[in-house]
This record gives sequence, C-alpha cells and structure tokens, in this order.
Amino acid sequence: MSGRRIVSISLPCLPMERWMRIAQDMGRPVPEGPMVLAVEGTHGPVVHGANRSATMLGIRVGERIVDMRALCPELRVEYGDLSGDNALMERLVLWIRRWGPWSARDGAHGLILDCTGVPHLFGGEAALLEEIEARLSTLGLSARVAMATTWGAAWALARFGAVRAICEGNEAEALRPLPVRALRLSSEAEQLLHRLGLKTIGDLAAIPRLSLARRFNRAELVANPLLRLDQAMGRMAEPISAEDAPEPTRSILRLAEPIQDPTAHLPDLCAELCAQLAERGAGCRRLHLTVYRTDGEVACVTVATSQPSRDPAHLARLFDGRLERIDPGFGFDLVTLDADGVEPFDEVQSDLGGRRAAGMSLPQLIDRLSARFGAEAVTRPVTCESHVPERAERRVPALHDAPQGEVTTRERPLRILPSPEEVRVIYAVPEGPPAQFIWRKQTLRVARHAGPERIAPEWWRDKPGTRLRDYYKVEDEKGLRLWLYREGLDGDGRGGQPRWFVHGIFA
Repeated sequence: MSGRRIVSISLPCLPMERWMRIAQDMGRPVPEGPMVLAVEGTHGPVVHGANRSATMLGIRVGERIVDMRALCPELRVEYGDLSGDNALMERLVLWIRRWGPWSARDGAHGLILDCTGVPHLFGGEAALLEEIEARLSTLGLSARVAMATTWGAAWALARFGAVRAICEGNEAEALRPLPVRALRLSSEAEQLLHRLGLKTIGDLAAIPRLSLARRFNRAELVANPLLRLDQAMGRMAEPISAEDAPEPTRSILRLAEPIQDPTAHLPDLCAELCAQLAERGAGCRRLHLTVYRTDGEVACVTVATSQPSRDPAHLARLFDGRLERIDPGFGFDLVTLDADGVEPFDEVQSDLGGRRAAGMSLPQLIDRLSARFGAEAVTRPVTCESHVPERAERRVPALHDAPQGEVTTRERPLRILPSPEEVRVIYAVPEGPPAQFIWRKQTLRVARHAGPERIAPEWWRDKPGTRLRDYYKVEDEKGLRLWLYREGLDGDGRGGQPRWFVHGIFA
C-alpha cells in the first residue's frame, strides 16, 4: 500500500464560483454583500452555496434558508443549478486525468485521483499539487488538495489538514489531531462519538478495538468508525472505481504519398464513421475533419447538423465549398474525421416498403444551408416564457438546441410587427376600440371587433411606470383584420391619455 499515491481534491465553493463566472460572462453585476444559492430540501429551500461575505457571517451549506434569513436579514438568495454543477463535475473527472490515469468523483464537490508513479514527471509531489491547484484556479475554482497513500487519508487531509498536505505512509500520525468528521462519517455517527467523548481520530484510535466493535459491529460503512479508520490507515482496501472516458468515434486515413485535396477520400471516411455510429445506435451533431501536413502543421474544418445524423452522403455534402480553405502546403499524409455531439439515434421507416423517402428532409436542408451561408444566417423561431407578445418569441440559429417555452393558447396574428405602430384615432367608442382611425396614411373604419385581452407589464423586467395593454381584434369594412391595443387607462397615473397601436395582422 505504501507505493500508492492518491490525490484528493475538494472544491467547496464550486456552485457559487460557477454562478459568479456565468454572471460575469452575461454582464450581470456580482453582489458584494452576503448571498447564497438555494436548492429544494426536505423541509424547504436549503443553502447550496455561499459567497465569502455570507460564510463570514456564519452561514453554512445545508442549513435552511429560513433560518439563515433570521441570522442575516439582508441575505440575497438566488437559485442554484444542480444539473449544471453535476455536468461540470463530470467534465472535471476526465479533465484531471492529465495528472493520472484513474479518477472519479468523490461526493458532491470532490474528486479523487490515483497518480501512482506520476509525480516525478511534474517535478515531485509538492510541485504536482501546486500545479493542480494553479490549473484549477485558472478555471475560476478554488481548491484544497492533499496527497496520501489511501483514499481516506487524502480526503481527510484535503479538508481538515494543512495546505497541500502530503502524507508518505505515516497516516496514524498525520490523522491523529483531525476531528472524527474527517473519517467521512454520517452526522449521526459523528454526534454519537462526540457524546462518547471521542472528538479526534487520535481519541478514537486509542480506544480498544473490541469495545468499539461491540457497538458498531453491524453498522453500515458511513456509520462505522472502525471500517472508516481501517480504510484511512490502509488496513482495508478502497479501490478507485474510475469512470471510462467516452470512446471516440473516428475514422482515419493514412496515405503512402502526400496529397493536396482530401475531397476524393471524404465519402469513404464518412461511410466508415457512420458504420461506427450505426453499431452504437447513435448519430452525431458535429464533424471535425483534420488534415496533418508533412511539415507538421495541422488544419481543421468543422461542420454541424441540426439533428443527429449518420447518413454518409449527407454528411459528406456538408463539406462542399469548405475544403478549399485548407492550405495544403507540401501536402498531407494523414486525415482524420471525428464525430462530436454523439447522441442516441433511431432510424425511422418512412413507408411500409422500407424505401427511403424521395427528396431532402427539412433537417438536411437546414444543415446544407447552414454549411453554405454560415450557422448564424439560418435561424428558427423558439417560444419564450413571457406573456408580452414581442417577448414571447425569439430567433436562434437553426443548428442550436434551444428549449421551447410555454406556448399561449390564445389566438395570435400570423404576422407580428417588429415594433408596434401608433395610430391616430379619429373617433373612439368608450370601453372599446376606436370606431375610426388612421394607420399608414389610410383611414380605416371598424366594422366588428372582439376583446379586450388585458396584458399587464412584467414587473420583474419592465421599468416602473410601464402601462398595461388592452388588445382587440378588429376588422374593417374591407375585411382587413388587425391586432390593436390601447396602452394605458384614463387616470392610471402613469402618463397622459391612452395611446393606440397596431401590433399584428391576421391572415
């Protein structure tokens, strides 16, 4: 066991640091006062992360938000993102393998790394820990790291030991002054040991084993201090169950002589790649064609699809007009095609005979247009969660996945004007739409109408004083149907007289 070198990495501030980084990227101000991130708990919201100001006031992760507000009335609360934090941790599990071949998650915000035989490549164990800490800081993450011969000892030293602690086989001496919490015990087991007067690992190790075995013999691992102590001291094996990195999907072409243009070989590369995808029952969203020149230079061309695909002919056509941008130099003798964004994909039978549908499907058309004109040039509308009409829809690149918001069930015009156009009312009817008004230099007389539909401003987004709207569907004598609204009410204290606007045109 003495030959093993295990590194434990603790990221206690990851939720808050990730939230602050996202806020800065979006241009949002970062609060300087006490602030916490909240997630739902058993008895209401609990603290998921806290900034430095909140921590200094005694606010701790896992405590109820109600109790923490009593402790700090000016506490600011934002919602935490558990799925985003978990996704970041899963990426970090693979990212830290630059320092060792086996890594795994260790709790919610911890990582474990087996770097046996590796430290000398980085200048020694102390230099390795310094590099891990420095590289994580460039990602905006503060970390505590420690190295020992066992998982349990490294975990304890990373959270309760000295900065960048290193234990070289003397676990009993290194862990003696640490609290029993450092043995990764449950809160109930920790409280029980405290009632017995055992507050440190040294106190626990000094008790005769038989006396403790009678009490904890049948306890599970997280409640059994004897088993946890054996793991930390190396008397009980605790292997690292490392998660396998996803197997890359790649087709490779090695050439005997350098060539200048890979176009002729592209169909075979796509066919080989799609065969690998078919075996996995998957499709890809992005392709990376990489050419390796004989002078050592590397060039890459990337294309994307709107839906997972494994159609070799379609994927090959996406590179039309893109390969001319590659500078071949003196030629290249190695070409690779990598699939990225691999997702589950099931073939859909288009007819009873199993024949392929004629023509090009809409996703393939989107892919071809985006590859030709650019990903930002081809867009599609997506709904947003807003009851204000001009905010209920936005346009995103057609290749991007954007979540759809809640769609209103009320009738809406086929065409919404980019911005409402004000009309001049000639004759108005009380408690109804204008009977006659001028729009775009035309005088329109209302023949029939329906409404109103009242839409209030969004108080969490709109400025104070924003007026409500009453929408009407009106039809003039020639059959033109418009979506008209009145902004404000008489005597609402938010401006002068109400104003009328045309916002949409029905078919």
